[in-house]
Amino acid sequence: MYAIVEMAGQQFKVAKDQKVYVHRLQTEEGKKVTFDNVLLLDDGKNVTIGAPAIDGAAVEAKVIKHLRGDKVIVFHKKRRKGYRKKNGHRQSLTEIVIESIVAKGAKKAAPAKKEEKPVAKKAAPAKPKSEGKAAPVEKSVASKPKAAKAKAKADDLKKVEGIGPKIAETLNAAGISTYAELAKSTPEKIAEIIADVRGNHVTDTWPAQAKLAAEGKWDELKKWQDELDGGKA
Repeated sequence: MYAIVEMAGQQFKVAKDQKVYVHRLQTEEGKKVTFDNVLLLDDGKNVTIGAPAIDGAAVEAKVIKHLRGDKVIVFHKKRRKGYRKKNGHRQSLTEIVIESIVAKGAKKAAPAKKEEKPVAKKAAPAKPKSEGKAAPVEKSVASKPKAAKAKAKADDLKKVEGIGPKIAETLNAAGISTYAELAKSTPEKIAEIIADVRGNHVTDTWPAQAKLAAEGKWDELKKWQDELDGGKA
């Protein structure tokens, strides 16, 4: 009996007692994990195809260990431009072993509920006192340049190893737009904010990287990033 199942954003053909290397999971070593997005089942007699997934089917596995794959060299070059860039990449992986394939009766994992943040009501503008004097306009005019400056001060969060355009956009929408703000946050809080961004993201070193960037220690940050992989040491 075998199944085709989606695990950590990839599709695998698996059977019982088979070892599989998937993109790093957040589950701790030694604990069990269930994948309920089963696309196909073959029990030796009948083949069942999902539309897109098979209701009630699941693959149960156990996390053996977390590791990193072989280094891949990425080299970029532009002809006649004198541009050369060489980077190394090691993918963070998780080794799991398939313990069982359930054809029916598996419960779907309940989707995580998003916390609804209370929307702050805008305060009504204060009415100027009628004492024969014109209401001051200087404050309202001066506030516009300050708002423009605040936007201009937003940092390029993509310079932090592991942060791409989509994650940077999500962090900005959550109110984290500078290195200093990112440094004050925690890996757990960041992981909660980018939970809807597709892919496997390791946020362990992001606040520390952001702190070096905020302090202008670019050489130290670059040296560290050469040893990182997607934000993971």
